[in-house]
Amino acid sequence: MRHGFDGRAARTPGVLIALAACSVMLSGCGLIFQNHEKRADAVLQPTPGYAARGTVTLIERADGVQVSYSVTDMPPNSDHALTVHERGDCIAVNGQDSSPVFALPAERRKPGFRLEGELGNIHADATGAATGFIVATDVSLDGVRSVISRAIMLHREAVDPYASAPHNVGPALACGVIRR
Repeated sequence: MRHGFDGRAARTPGVLIALAACSVMLSGCGLIFQNHEKRADAVLQPTPGYAARGTVTLIERADGVQVSYSVTDMPPNSDHALTVHERGDCIAVNGQDSSPVFALPAERRKPGFRLEGELGNIHADATGAATGFIVATDVSLDGVRSVISRAIMLHREAVDPYASAPHNVGPALACGVIRR
């Protein structure tokens, strides 16, 4: 005995509703399980006696943390060190660093070793502005190498990449705290 149009017609709306519901649920899973990037930002404010200011964005990538910067009001045609410091403290007296450059305790004991917090140098153009990025392979946005809640500073001098002694990069021109 047949009901309706061979029995299939009665089930088709139920199957379509079930397929639609599964589709909606699976698209929701895509939002939950998609790869969310780890990101942090810092707003650089000038230290006493200097005018440099800008923003720094840190995004964790497979090859390291991409540190993108946009800074203005630096001396024209100059190079400056960008460093992460131990404490997230931008209170400075006469522009002096508020804490040592970030490094794991074991790394501090190696003579001539570059500290994790020494991100690199940036170059100000003829207008005193710099925009670009550095890939920092020695830091992260979580775990023991995390730079979250630490201070990032733009210094008056550049880091000499060939020096074996500790770097003297002068006072900070600007400072900001790295936040998620």
